Amino acid sequence: MDIIKTLSRELAIETWQTEATIKLIDEGNTIPFIARYRKEATGSLNDEVLRQFHERLVYLRNLEEKKQQVLSTIEEQGKLTPELKKSIEAAETMVAVDDLYRPYRPKRRTRAIIAKEKGLEPLANIILLQMTKKPIAGEAEAYISEEKGVKSAEEALDGAKDILAEMISDSADYRAYIRKVTMNEGKVTSKARDEKEKSVYENYYDYEEAVSKIPGHRILALNRGEKEKFLTVKVEAPEEKILRYLEKQVLRKDNPETEEILKAVVDDSYHRLIAPAIEREVRNELTEKAEDGGIKVFGKNLQQLLMQPPISGKVVLGWDPAFRTGCKLAVVDATGKVLDTVVIYPTEPQKKVDQAKKILKDLIKKYDITLISLGNGTASRESEMVIVDLLKELDCRVEYVIVSEAGASVYSASKLATEEFPQFDVGQRSAASIARRLQDPLAELVKIEPKAIGVGQYQHDMNQKKLSDVLGGTVEDCVNRVGVDLNTASASLLEYISGINKTIAKNIVAYREANGKFKNRRQLLKVPKLGPKAYEQCAGFMRIPGGDNPLDRTSVHPESYKAAEELLKRLGFTTDDILDGKLQGLSRQVKDYKKLGGDIGVGEITLRDIVKELEKPGRDPRDEMPRPILRTDVLEMKDLKEGMILKGTVRNVIDFGAFVDIGVHQDGLVHISQLTDKKFVKHPLEVVSVGDVVDVKVMSVDLQKKRIQLTMKL
Repeated sequence: MDIIKTLSRELAIETWQTEATIKLIDEGNTIPFIARYRKEATGSLNDEVLRQFHERLVYLRNLEEKKQQVLSTIEEQGKLTPELKKSIEAAETMVAVDDLYRPYRPKRRTRAIIAKEKGLEPLANIILLQMTKKPIAGEAEAYISEEKGVKSAEEALDGAKDILAEMISDSADYRAYIRKVTMNEGKVTSKARDEKEKSVYENYYDYEEAVSKIPGHRILALNRGEKEKFLTVKVEAPEEKILRYLEKQVLRKDNPETEEILKAVVDDSYHRLIAPAIEREVRNELTEKAEDGGIKVFGKNLQQLLMQPPISGKVVLGWDPAFRTGCKLAVVDATGKVLDTVVIYPTEPQKKVDQAKKILKDLIKKYDITLISLGNGTASRESEMVIVDLLKELDCRVEYVIVSEAGASVYSASKLATEEFPQFDVGQRSAASIARRLQDPLAELVKIEPKAIGVGQYQHDMNQKKLSDVLGGTVEDCVNRVGVDLNTASASLLEYISGINKTIAKNIVAYREANGKFKNRRQLLKVPKLGPKAYEQCAGFMRIPGGDNPLDRTSVHPESYKAAEELLKRLGFTTDDILDGKLQGLSRQVKDYKKLGGDIGVGEITLRDIVKELEKPGRDPRDEMPRPILRTDVLEMKDLKEGMILKGTVRNVIDFGAFVDIGVHQDGLVHISQLTDKKFVKHPLEVVSVGDVVDVKVMSVDLQKKRIQLTMKL
């Protein structure tokens, strides 16, 4: 298999792009670095395509390695024919290689192997050739042997049938056909283990759906129901069709002596050997596709969440709501520093509302708080009532936002939180995290394991390594897209920067603490373990506002400084003009990018990126995202009426719709069919993303089940 050709075809890119990308990956360049600073070489492939490229490259290389191992094993056995070699080399999947290798794979002692040891293979061949005129019982008598443990003709015949059943089962062509037919025409069925038992899986107590049509989220739900012992799940194949196919392949001659025997062999081979294996494979394939789809959605949601715009320049009160143990508050200044912490008890059972309000008023006055960040966990609803009541009593403008608490408890109990706030308990840490994730979602959320952030479905049922890799890649792309301030970034943020690992991130922070602020990017080379390659990968993503060189505050890579300086000189500017915002209309002054790029020693694409960056130095791509809704009033679920039009924030996107926060503590569901009336929607992500602010209309409210149905078709 030609890997370069395969990748070019699958990703619809040119051969030269494939060759260049493989070379860059093999040289140890990271995906964010290639996506941002090697556009010339790759033809501007973005990070999404590059991650897909890398994943497929690893798979195809592993496939080639497996083929070589299989070929060498079969060759050692002296059974490698030119046809078999050709088939293995042409195989495009691991499954296809496994099918071809099956007859040659070392097996545990099967019934067929035992029968061969008893010398029954020639009898099996007589039956298979279907040429004998003698009754098979008569042929079998010749194989009775006390010495070999064959006591009767019947025993000999059973052994021969076992050999034939395994032979049929080992055929790669038969398996490929059966797998295809099962995928195209089979059904997934589920039954309740106990029909009377109540559970969330009641929709699946007597359920069937075509294998070819069943969506991923239903596969994951069935898998979980089976794992929790509520369901029995099966794949039902079109048996009759498969058995007729096998009989047609095996029964080549019209021989009444062998016909019934071979039909029985086909039946045994399919039911005992092939069907269970194909069912496992089909279910594994369905699960894998469902997981890949779920992980992809999770990654997209996470990206949107991380890229939510920061709310800067405000003193924020973080509020971690609770009942019995009290609500934990943390006052955080505009830089993220915790100024004060306190516990109040406005909720059940203490219900000290007046006392809580007094403490809150004092804090607001003392620290000039303008924004409250309220976690959406237990007692959030009750806390919100207190906040709204309080806001009415204040003579200054204070707003509040409900933020997702997902992962806050994970962070507050982590080693990192202990290092960051050694003097605080878990509640105080959680309140500080809730405040900070409003101020800078990206900087705060990177401290939490991505899968604990809770913007997906069934994350605990998925392949955890694959999930971690994809989500880690998503965080890495977001952090590098935004860039970091080298003098303020935490180690947990720095470790996601291209070329930087955990150890180097800690070394950067330690160097900063020992030597004071970084004045230029070159100083990074003095950080222990940060060599020239790591510097090349990370430098462009590190920003130094107020450093020695104004270019250090931009995303222009140090390798392009000479070109940037030459560009400014030719257009009558200096690097100092970057600071004064004098380069706003720079792009209009460049008439011929190709020629100018050639003159100053960079490619056209790189020059365009440099100009774009100099016009808006250190611009934050998050500024283009929708801002969170700031609230001053509250709605309850019982206040909702059919037909009401409200503003809401998309909290989670899943395969069958989106959950929208409309300020009533219970997110409403916009089903995929209600997202838009303009077109057919394959997946909700085509229409909405996490963090989007959308207009919705209330369709129905079920107070008992706490369900709100919404529509975006206004």
